[in-house]
Amino acid sequence: MIRIMKLKKVAKSEILARGTAARDVSGTVVDIIADVRKNGDEALFRYNEKFDGAKLSVLAVTQEEIEAARSAVSAEFLSVLEQAAANIRKFHEKQKRNGFIINDERGIVTGQKVIPLDKVGLYVPGGTAAYPSTVLMDAIPAKIAGCGEVVMVTPPGKDGTVNPAILAAASVAGIDRIFKVGGAQAVAALAYGTESIPRVDKIVGPGNAFVAEAKKQVFGQVAIDMIAGPSEILIVADGKTNPVYAAADLLSQAEHDRMASAVLVTDSIELAEQVSAELEKQIPQLLRHEIARESIDNNGKIIVTDTIQQAVEVSNELAPEHLELCLDDPFAVLDLVRHAGSVFMGRYCPEALGDYFAGPNHTLPTGGTARFSNPLSVDDFVKKTQYTYYTQDALAKVADQIALFATEEGLTGHARSVTVRKDA
Repeated sequence: MIRIMKLKKVAKSEILARGTAARDVSGTVVDIIADVRKNGDEALFRYNEKFDGAKLSVLAVTQEEIEAARSAVSAEFLSVLEQAAANIRKFHEKQKRNGFIINDERGIVTGQKVIPLDKVGLYVPGGTAAYPSTVLMDAIPAKIAGCGEVVMVTPPGKDGTVNPAILAAASVAGIDRIFKVGGAQAVAALAYGTESIPRVDKIVGPGNAFVAEAKKQVFGQVAIDMIAGPSEILIVADGKTNPVYAAADLLSQAEHDRMASAVLVTDSIELAEQVSAELEKQIPQLLRHEIARESIDNNGKIIVTDTIQQAVEVSNELAPEHLELCLDDPFAVLDLVRHAGSVFMGRYCPEALGDYFAGPNHTLPTGGTARFSNPLSVDDFVKKTQYTYYTQDALAKVADQIALFATEEGLTGHARSVTVRKDA
């Protein structure tokens, strides 16, 4: 059963506690990465058979397989994918950045270019659940950014095929190439390249502990989006909130992972008790009820505060991945929110709306990292390059100042590189 605690009566450390992925897999991942670097595709085939039970001779997904997948899913689901993709594109188009140029002094030009990454790799999980939504959320911003090639890796099933919903989503998103490989070995292949899989500049997407550790280990060789931890939801709700809705929303994240964190913060002890009772009714109804049960019992909590403003302060301390403001006027407190991955406003905006359809990205910072990091966006798929131009006369005007600065730092070579031009 979920714990109910009053803010005034518990230690701050208990309030801030959350589920963490405690398993240390670093040694195993080191070995896998080294194997893939040395043996390339041959290692990937071995791992596909060992971990996924799939004996393959080719890693690439063919166009025929993609077309078959589109035919295998229902026309209704394909239509939903298209609608969701349109919403995601509409939102992320607004994130596109332009370069700039400053040319307001005679003989001086400075500026910045915004350049899309050449190649990016998307990791899409398999295993206990397939996430076509992740395909759309990760690929569409990369396409909007103008990346030269978008490559996807995803684990195959035992029969060597990829979930049709995943391939249908990849088709809708316009992914360029898809490969049947998952786990740390897929991350290693994207980071270093193999005979089949190209080396990329950045790897994005969630995964299990092995995937997260592999992304951590290859960072520097490639860029990564973030190290994703267990899913989180925090609901700020007042006494007028429907407890059925609140319980359902908490479970929408609890069913993800045994280590997921589901938290309600409210100024109403009555709501707290009603939601606790409602959770006990709803958990047995879930397909993944065992996962949800463990998540709620071990990591779930209801925190009772004196005011809604105090509830938002608790949320800022936790910096949740998903924040719901279940209030009549959520905009009245939105400015108080400082740390959250994505905010869902009002009584009819469940977090699942953002997972699939609304348009804002669902790849979000977890584990309190919303204090300093951002949702996945078009910015993740571009880099910025600066440029500077001075004429001879413009440089001569500031040469002595630059030389003084350089000399103060003891870098006389820097100073000379400027003064030789002035004296020419």
